[in-house]
Amino acid sequence: MAKRLTCDVVVVGAGMAGAACALYAARAGLDVRVVDRGPVAGGTTGAGEGNLLVSDKEPGPELELALLSARLWERLADELGTAIEYEPKGGLVVAATPDALASLSAFAAGQRAAGVTAEPVSATGLPGLEPHLAPGLAGGMHYPQDAQVMPALAAAHLLRASGARLHTGWTVTGIRRAADGTVAGVRTDRGDLYAPAVVNAAGTWGGDLAALADVRLPVLPRRGFVLVTEPLPRMVRHKVYAADYVADVASDSAALRTSPVVEGTAAGPVLIGASRERVGFDRSLSLAAVRALAAGAIGLFPFLERVRALRTYAGFRPYLPDHLPAIGPDPRVPGMFHACGHEGAGIGLATGTGQLIAQTLTGKAPELDLTPFRPDRFDTDGGNTR
Repeated sequence: MAKRLTCDVVVVGAGMAGAACALYAARAGLDVRVVDRGPVAGGTTGAGEGNLLVSDKEPGPELELALLSARLWERLADELGTAIEYEPKGGLVVAATPDALASLSAFAAGQRAAGVTAEPVSATGLPGLEPHLAPGLAGGMHYPQDAQVMPALAAAHLLRASGARLHTGWTVTGIRRAADGTVAGVRTDRGDLYAPAVVNAAGTWGGDLAALADVRLPVLPRRGFVLVTEPLPRMVRHKVYAADYVADVASDSAALRTSPVVEGTAAGPVLIGASRERVGFDRSLSLAAVRALAAGAIGLFPFLERVRALRTYAGFRPYLPDHLPAIGPDPRVPGMFHACGHEGAGIGLATGTGQLIAQTLTGKAPELDLTPFRPDRFDTDGGNTR
């Protein structure tokens, strides 16, 4: 078998998570191949806003991963910042009522104890951060650690920096297994790749790839729309969202949920989200979702009522039932690793995920406890899908 090895590890998925896994695995000394049935960033990554957030995460394993990832993004920004449109612009969470502000303040207190910088902003202080905000808001919280990248550019540049050989347009059709059941590579419609490790970074299709290895990973698509305005001067300085956004992220509802999220970009257009609903892979336009996004954004920034929306696009967040990604080795299939299921936080969490995957691939102790992210945590019957 050793004579037939193509590489040390095959990463399946050329989105942001796969690119980060490839980068850190290569920097750990591994020979990496990346396989994707479509182009680089052709799935969820290409439909994302590029948020690198700590502000929307409660204390726990996801926040620990977000803080690790934020530190790694800062280092990458020194190398690639301009190329990937890295902006350390910070986030601003606003509350419409005193009760909402009290809840936001309590939430932020827990985050501070976990290492997040969260700065209270009074109602009179809001215009100093965002001059065009609607009047009458009760106050907010400023999160200077929040940042943004252009996700498709970031994935492409991380893949280039990794030096990994890239196979786009290759569809994985099976997971090769040795006689003892361990991973031996992948089968594709363009030929086999032999490796002792395979990383599942297939995003929304991570469950389908896991099934090829005869294991269960219940990844579901959660559709979201983004409105894109005409290019503007910098009218929105931060990522700005309403306090109820956090509850929408944590919701298990399959029904449409929207909360206003507004941010400017380096190129000029303003991006407006966020909607969430589970409708399978239906890409059809939802007027209800788009109208709710527009109304919510105008409620935060009244000037947007006079601005043209040039387009809207949809993407599918890879949703797992407990809202945590699957990261690390799969004990059911030695040699199989997972790096998927990040829902709407995959761009921000990708760097930490890639670092943890590289550490486990090379036999090092991961710097975060991977127990909460175990890919077999959903098993009730041993995990077999067949």
